[in-house]
Amino acid sequence: MKLVSMTTVVPWMVFMVAMASMMEHGMGHSCSSTFFSALVQMIPCRAAVAPFSPIPPSEACCNAIRTLGQPCLCVLVNGPPISGVDRSMAMQLPAKCTTNFEPCDIGK
Repeated sequence: MKLVSMTTVVPWMVFMVAMASMMEHGMGHSCSSTFFSALVQMIPCRAAVAPFSPIPPSEACCNAIRTLGQPCLCVLVNGPPISGVDRSMAMQLPAKCTTNFEPCDIGK
């Protein structure tokens, strides 16, 4: 198993905290999580949504997607850009994890 260096994780976590502080809670969706807590739940999916990543979502990632639910995933997809995350790959996670989520309305 490859260990992630702290020089990679710490800047990413700092960025997530900064982005979360700029977001309104809820944003009118039926997601009961804040942007930040939803983002933290998606950490197991990080490798699967990195730009140009050939890595499929892990079982931990798929479990996170199912637990998070479609409304919260849409909050993340429609939120501000997240460093190191390809939005189109993030939108493909439900299909790759064989969940039956409705597609997110982009920009709403």
